[in-house]
Amino acid sequence: MATTSTSPFKIPNVRLFILFRVLFNARFYYPVFSILFLDFGLTLAQFAMLNAVWAATIVLCEVPSGALADSVGRRNLLVFAGTLMVLEVALWAFVPLGNLDLLFWVFVLNRILSGMAEAAASGADEALAYDSLQQQGNIDDWGRVLERQIQVQSAGFVIAMTLGGVLYDPNLLQTVFNFIGQPWDITREITLRLPIYFTLATAVLTLLTTLRMREVTHLDSNAENNHEQSISSAFRLVWQAGRWIFNTPFVLALMLFGLLGDSVIRMVLTMASQYYRIIEIPEALFGVFGSLLAMFGFVMPSLARRLTETRTPLFNLLLTAAMILLGLVGLCFVWPWVGLLPALLLFSCMFLIGFFLSHYLNQVTSSEQRATVLSFKGLFLNLGYGGIGIFYALLLALLRKQTVATQPAIAEELLKNQVFIDSLPWFVGYFCTLLTILLLLSYKLLRTQKSPPLKES
Repeated sequence: MATTSTSPFKIPNVRLFILFRVLFNARFYYPVFSILFLDFGLTLAQFAMLNAVWAATIVLCEVPSGALADSVGRRNLLVFAGTLMVLEVALWAFVPLGNLDLLFWVFVLNRILSGMAEAAASGADEALAYDSLQQQGNIDDWGRVLERQIQVQSAGFVIAMTLGGVLYDPNLLQTVFNFIGQPWDITREITLRLPIYFTLATAVLTLLTTLRMREVTHLDSNAENNHEQSISSAFRLVWQAGRWIFNTPFVLALMLFGLLGDSVIRMVLTMASQYYRIIEIPEALFGVFGSLLAMFGFVMPSLARRLTETRTPLFNLLLTAAMILLGLVGLCFVWPWVGLLPALLLFSCMFLIGFFLSHYLNQVTSSEQRATVLSFKGLFLNLGYGGIGIFYALLLALLRKQTVATQPAIAEELLKNQVFIDSLPWFVGYFCTLLTILLLLSYKLLRTQKSPPLKES
């Protein structure tokens, strides 16, 4: 029986869950993500397609990995995720330059391994921490755990984003080394991989963290549950969890909203460094503004927790949607420097979406299928991201063709910028159209749903 005397942060798996989230997500190349691929020699359309490959891999692996986590152990899937992270970053760190065809296919493999790692970790880490808290502490503390996890992860993100941006700027590094009296000549070829090398180090630490985790044994498991601790039962878990989701409108509506909001924000966030260049932000400050965004992680979780305690799910989701729409509209103006404000507003909504989905889904889901259901959440989110990635790649190709037809003498760099600017209003139309459809389908349910339904027994 759960007690109220044990602090949730004294439970080893809870602490390791927080550390795992920090190390797995704080990647030093994030502040220069899109321009890093472009500087390796890829085109903007190839970059968009690589993101679609990444999302498609997660879609294919997400739910099976969650079912495996429920059947063969959450800790085993997390060790597997850590191993894949080491492999995908090492591949990126040591791929030779020059052959663009080879580079593209190596990056395809990199995105596949990265997607598999995301899928293996998704759901398993949260399920392991939640069940550990359920057995060794007070399950009512889950909101506190989420709040602390996001805050600590944001702190790690601040460090990674700030340092990653600095590491990628050869001029800034050259100034630093000249100041300390080092005669080294810092070039773009040197700084190109520095954020990746640092991420490789965190990948190794991520793997070591997963090896320290311990599996949770379900004290209330019966013969049928024991039988499900096998790989063959994973397919049955997928079927059962999928039926439950589609037969529980509240859960389905939550996942569909997450699919829409997350896909739009992540697609824009993926192109953030290109947007920063257009609004005249120096490369050295990319990481600083990424860190500023991460600082919202110290505020938004507290706001989200209070909203879940005092407001209905409908209010919380509509508030988040309004903030997303305001941010998307603001981006379209591409104001120099001032354009950071709508970007920060938009990107901060990721914290709200993540908190709301985790809070409500864990509250209504039974333990024996928790990792599978949470993996369905990841499946929904990445279906949205993969879908919008394909749409965006086609849109970019169309806009590029139109721009070249009207401005045949335009320089390549100006062409990339113009195509990106022309693509921004499409996000507004995409979000408004799908949000209207979603509200028409689910408004009645969310309006009458004062609190999340009790989980099925």
